[in-house]
Amino acid sequence: MFSKLIGNERVKDFFRRILAAERVPNALLFAGTDGIGKKEFALELAKSLLCRAPKSLEACGECPACARAARFVLPKADDKDSHKKIIFSEHADVGMIVPYNRNILVDAIRELAKESYFRPYEANARFFIVDDADKMNDAASNALLKTLEEPAPASHIILISSRPDSLLQTIRSRCQTIRFAPIETDQIRGFLRHVENFSDEDAELAAKLSAGSIGRSLATDVEKFRGHRDSMIAVLRNLLVRNDRATLLQSAEEMNDLKNKDSYENNLEILLTLIRDVWTLRLGDDADNIINSDLAPELRQLAENATTNMLSAWMGEIELLRESFVVNINRKIATDGLFMRMAAY
Repeated sequence: MFSKLIGNERVKDFFRRILAAERVPNALLFAGTDGIGKKEFALELAKSLLCRAPKSLEACGECPACARAARFVLPKADDKDSHKKIIFSEHADVGMIVPYNRNILVDAIRELAKESYFRPYEANARFFIVDDADKMNDAASNALLKTLEEPAPASHIILISSRPDSLLQTIRSRCQTIRFAPIETDQIRGFLRHVENFSDEDAELAAKLSAGSIGRSLATDVEKFRGHRDSMIAVLRNLLVRNDRATLLQSAEEMNDLKNKDSYENNLEILLTLIRDVWTLRLGDDADNIINSDLAPELRQLAENATTNMLSAWMGEIELLRESFVVNINRKIATDGLFMRMAAY
């Protein structure tokens, strides 16, 4: 049932209307940031048409058809041959295509073209979900386009993408686009507390870090985040209170040592977030509106030593460094330079 899904009430209402009118489009594009539940919405829509005992036109979520429709066994990441095929759930009328590395293979799209014209095996319709559809190359896109131009009446193709503008315009024009909004922080917080059994403190922090994405909140290791955050707030203390350049260079070295190498870019993102919070408090905004609200007293003290021009310049310096990652740079030297420039403001 759609009521079990979090957020995007407008989308739920739209699905209820098209189900009531028996006018579910043959081609849909679900667009929105990663981790907000687009795939879950697609499966719930599919189950609504496959369900053996629908309740007010929605899936009951309990019958064998509903249970089997959502059960997939995805192939291993290095199994290229399996990615050349549609991955069917335990229900023969629900299939999914997922990328192999960073590409959706044209063989899988060609199989979709063939399968979409087969009559449903059990239900009155078939559903095919193309996850990360923006990862189709030209060959795969053109193969899909031919299918969308002459859709099979009993098949529904749902493209899922966080970058819909990367799809061919001709593909987008043949799909009805459904835009998904980020989920409200309060809803994510409640989900983490009551469903995932997060502590109140962990749920608060993970929800604020999620940027509206349930997936991102669940992927956040809160304790690990706090450890990295402690290192980054120490950098801010040295910049705004102690002005200890030797310690700043030591922090740059620690960010680039073997233990923290894989966390380097994440640490920069945390530093950027802390600076934004300090700026927010400097402008007199409420502490409830910052991400790291559990550190509000310390961040407020740091804000007293900062200027908006300084904080703006710091964020610009960090963004410039992040842009330079497209080329191979010496990150230790780059971080030394970043911290010294920040100290000079």
